[in-house]
Amino acid sequence: MRRILEDIRTGTFSHVYLLCGQEDYLRNQYKNKLKAALLGDGDQMNLSVYEGSGTNPLQVIDLAQTMPFLSDRRVMILENTGFFKGSQEALAAYMKEIPEFTYFVFAEKEVDKRSRMYKAVKENGHIAEFEEQDEATLRKWIAGRVAKEQKKMDMGTISFFLQRTGTDMENIEKELEKLFCYTLKKDAITREDIEEITTKQLSNRVFDMISFVSQKRQKEALKLYYDLLSLREAPMKILALMARQFNQLLQIKTLKDKGYDQRSIASKIGMQPFIVGKYWSQCNLFQTADLKAALSDCVQTDEDIKSGRINDTIGVELLLVKYSSASH
Repeated sequence: MRRILEDIRTGTFSHVYLLCGQEDYLRNQYKNKLKAALLGDGDQMNLSVYEGSGTNPLQVIDLAQTMPFLSDRRVMILENTGFFKGSQEALAAYMKEIPEFTYFVFAEKEVDKRSRMYKAVKENGHIAEFEEQDEATLRKWIAGRVAKEQKKMDMGTISFFLQRTGTDMENIEKELEKLFCYTLKKDAITREDIEEITTKQLSNRVFDMISFVSQKRQKEALKLYYDLLSLREAPMKILALMARQFNQLLQIKTLKDKGYDQRSIASKIGMQPFIVGKYWSQCNLFQTADLKAALSDCVQTDEDIKSGRINDTIGVELLLVKYSSASH
């Protein structure tokens, strides 16, 4: 990231950039920064944008050879083409022969670092990876956004906000904008403001549902499930998140029972520390055997639904009934 900002500051650019990784917000931000810097005064005539796996690499090469019109640069933006997950011999070879007037910016969520394209860009340009940001970085970023709006939000409230929104920066930005509009006439943002206006992520709703299951509060668990269905959430998506949560609880409980602390567990299983903190108390309400059984039942329910042996809505409901039953 620093290298890209320095290139923009000095006006000295590589002829090819690869922006990759799971953090969509940062990837898009830096793609737009490069585009604006390379094109100067918003020149759209010398900009070519390609998106998706249907992109033809030979057409890309052909256009890249075309001189720009009344400009020093032709800019090629290519997004999620899949070029970095397969064999692209012609385009990879072309990375060594890019004309002086052509600049490539590839934005790819997923890449194979063994691919010819990845190696070609690494050799002839610059690669920036944008992975999910850690909690400390997200808190600092949110605090900066809040200060820019001339508002206040203490660190405890920022943590509460993160628990509701998750760690996806695009979603955080969207929820912040809603929050700023809602608190337009206020100096400080409170938890009550956050609860009133922000949208709780599906994963957080499933977390609450499993919490009710762990406490054998069947009525509340089923009500949350029916609420999700009324919001048109797909039962299979809910099932996948349930399986993911049971798996995370099992991992955390297993390591916790071995004496690991929250930070060590977060590092070991690749999870944000504050998310481990959310599961810390919840995993105590389950026996290890029950978590293994629940995870196995999620897999079996998935198979039964896909094979047509049971309806998806009923399949997930039966799972919730089974594990929230007082007799289980």
